[in-house]
Amino acid sequence: MRDVLSSALLSDGATSTTHTQWLADEAATVLAGQHLAAQLAPGMTVFLEGTLGAGKTTITRGILNAFGHSGAVKSPTYTLVEPYEQLVPPVYHFDLYRLGHPEELEYMGIRDYFSPESICLVEWAARGEGVLPLPNVVLRLTPKKCEESQAVGRELTTIVMTY
Repeated sequence: MRDVLSSALLSDGATSTTHTQWLADEAATVLAGQHLAAQLAPGMTVFLEGTLGAGKTTITRGILNAFGHSGAVKSPTYTLVEPYEQLVPPVYHFDLYRLGHPEELEYMGIRDYFSPESICLVEWAARGEGVLPLPNVVLRLTPKKCEESQAVGRELTTIVMTY
């Protein structure tokens, strides 16, 4: 599978640059997260999209590793947020899969996490639509078979937004 790069002007005036690449396995997904971390800066919001088991938490592990986290990384499905405040910059990993209504995010003080000093990684962001800020980056993970080798892995589409 070849890497593909494209750009677009969206109807709201925003622009996006899209890069698609093949990730053969878990190690490649972690490595992609580590490489992506070098492009992230404080104040950025990253949405992670994909089905259950697509690799959202795995790529998050790579991002966190690049910022110096060496422990386990679990998806905060029940707690909604896992803070990594010891990192520089602080990183907050959200999983909104079990969120009943976007309004619930207001009750937990969600806006306090999205500061100019932190990076926020959000799984299942569509469930927080209307409350969450717009993303700077969207990572879309899709389990797929490589057309050339028939190996099962995942396709990573990285969309960088400019508003």
